[in-house]
Amino acid sequence: MRLADKWSDYKVIATGDGYKLERWGEVTLLRPDPQVIWHSSTDMNAYPGLNAKYRRSETGGGEWQYLKKMPQEWTVSYGQLKFKVKPMGFKHTGLFPEQAANWEVMMDLIKNAGRPINVLNLFAYTGGATVACLSAGASVCHVDAAKGMVERAGENVRLSGLKDRPVRFIVDDCMKFVQREIRRGRRYDAVIMDPPSYGRGPNGEMWKIENDLFDFVKLCTGVLSDNPLFFLINSYTTGLQPAVLKNILTLTMKGYNGRVDAYEVGLPTEEGIALPCGAGGMFINDGK
Repeated sequence: MRLADKWSDYKVIATGDGYKLERWGEVTLLRPDPQVIWHSSTDMNAYPGLNAKYRRSETGGGEWQYLKKMPQEWTVSYGQLKFKVKPMGFKHTGLFPEQAANWEVMMDLIKNAGRPINVLNLFAYTGGATVACLSAGASVCHVDAAKGMVERAGENVRLSGLKDRPVRFIVDDCMKFVQREIRRGRRYDAVIMDPPSYGRGPNGEMWKIENDLFDFVKLCTGVLSDNPLFFLINSYTTGLQPAVLKNILTLTMKGYNGRVDAYEVGLPTEEGIALPCGAGGMFINDGK
């Protein structure tokens, strides 16, 4: 498991009964987590510093319940990187802190590549990976279909003092964008993707990860340079094992010099356990 264990502005305090208690800077939140099927050893609802809880609805979805005064949005730091977070729909905050485990690997690869690295970040959300790669010296093309998320990514880049770094922000369907990039002959040294389990494009196009991921990864090899540095797939789809991502990358990245790793991504907790937070598969060209 790759653990995101270098945070100072984020911490999982406790888990249990389908929830996780988290500290985001000075704000403490209680959010549902489907992986937490064990019981809690403490009453997290009674935690003295709890600011807000996301309460699930039996009919689907849910809403935030605010218990103490707190800012509408605030900034958390990861080293020199800064991100704006706030309670959002569907229990989210605009940042997935466990992905810092992948940021560390990507930043290290970019810094030690000895050449300029051009990164394509697909389904890029609010830009955690974009900020990380820019900070390491890469140029980044950030693509997401949600305009609001792309705008937040731009804000995170500026907050981190990286607004003068080479970055393009694109609001578009990821598959259509990749198809156009192939026709343009544009190439990238690294690809990052965080595809949803299900999705619908602007013209009704349906995406289902079990049916479409392999073909999309294969399509994305068409924008790779001759000597790609890495290819990262993140997945939060329940039941999609790391070995599945490893198999997909092994089959699609044949002919390139490198190796494929597959792993769970997780967060340490103050209880002394690791909270699983999805799967990762990564092709790495580390010169070995």
